[in-house]
Amino acid sequence: MKIAFFNRVITPEIGADLAGYGIGWHSVMKLDDLHLCGLLVDDGENKVLLASFDLLGLDEWYIRKIRKACADLLQISEESVLLTCTHTHNGPETRSLAPHPDQLNQPYLDWLETAILDAVSGLTDFCECDVAFYSLRIDENRNRRYVTADNRASFLPHRREMIPISNEFADKELGILCFFNTDDKRPVYVIGNYAAHPLAGHGPGLGGLRISADYPGAFRDYVRNETGAECMFISGAAGDLVPKEDELGSDAFQQMGMRLGKAALGAIIDAQRNPGRFFMKDARVGALIQTFRVPLRKKYCNQPERLPAKYLNQDEVTLEIQCLAIGDVCFVGVPGELCCELGQEIKWHSPFRRTFIAYDATAYFSYICPGNFLVAGGYEAVSQRFSARGGLALLNTATNAMYELREKLFPDADQVEPYPDYLDPPLVNLPPNK
Repeated sequence: MKIAFFNRVITPEIGADLAGYGIGWHSVMKLDDLHLCGLLVDDGENKVLLASFDLLGLDEWYIRKIRKACADLLQISEESVLLTCTHTHNGPETRSLAPHPDQLNQPYLDWLETAILDAVSGLTDFCECDVAFYSLRIDENRNRRYVTADNRASFLPHRREMIPISNEFADKELGILCFFNTDDKRPVYVIGNYAAHPLAGHGPGLGGLRISADYPGAFRDYVRNETGAECMFISGAAGDLVPKEDELGSDAFQQMGMRLGKAALGAIIDAQRNPGRFFMKDARVGALIQTFRVPLRKKYCNQPERLPAKYLNQDEVTLEIQCLAIGDVCFVGVPGELCCELGQEIKWHSPFRRTFIAYDATAYFSYICPGNFLVAGGYEAVSQRFSARGGLALLNTATNAMYELREKLFPDADQVEPYPDYLDPPLVNLPPNK
């Protein structure tokens, strides 16, 4: 397997409107740079490109435009290009807001398009690598909903005194994918995947006016400084998850990023010392896109204050799920702010060894919740634009796509049953270290 990668600074000018909490948040200083991280993986037959932006989100039309342009440059299929956003709230406004179309920073998007295509065209310096995966639980996030016994949800950012008693589900998996130089075995590239809104540093006053990548940037810096490897962060299903120290300033995001970074170093150590368990043999790459169509909520149909112009005069909307596999690890790209409960279900139903969610990857279509959220209420439920069954449609589409992709990459034509039905692992199943 060969890889090539880039890392570009994509920080806007100071004074740019920030995508944070609404209209009128103008940046007054830069705390740290925003980055665009890209990784091209070549298994000898196929190539896939992963790119992560320190942005809150990107519109569907822009994602498709960039995806096609990158695919044309690399001479690969569009489905083999996965673009995702870390979802920092301290970056420029790169989404079309229905009631405020002038907020879209089109000059920045034009510049960004040039920057990514220039970076992709420069992907010529390849390194031969072995690839390993790892997964561990890190207690750095919490659910921002509190649900009472009669199934009524409160939004904890507006009820901070209730934080100590909240115990709603939180996906605490830190997923790691690490590429090691085949010759000297040193780590060359690290991908981290974790679910929490990058809101640790978005404090009151000045904290919300500083350009910053928040904890994903601190995570990358720590891994890069300690290992010498380049690093990418991909946000998981963070729709209803926040850092345990949310909105408490720069120290909060630096500490969170460092703790996640330390956990990543531990994962790298364990993977190196247990290659039989964590290194993938003959890893292949591939990708596909499937669509699903769901009804819009009637109260949001034809509401220009809720829907971008392209969705007006429609009763339904078609959205994409994108699956990109590197060996037995699958990234599932979703069209908005997926709540962690649905993200966990995608992981549970996956036929891959490990599955990681890629946030805001195929569109920005606001929040995507389990159906019962619309019964309980809360910010995420109010923000969901399509019907309550839409989350289930997304789950089914993602599951079918993962099975189809795995069968394509690892065909089992000689088996009586499809994978993984024919497997019969022992009660205690630990492969040797080598």
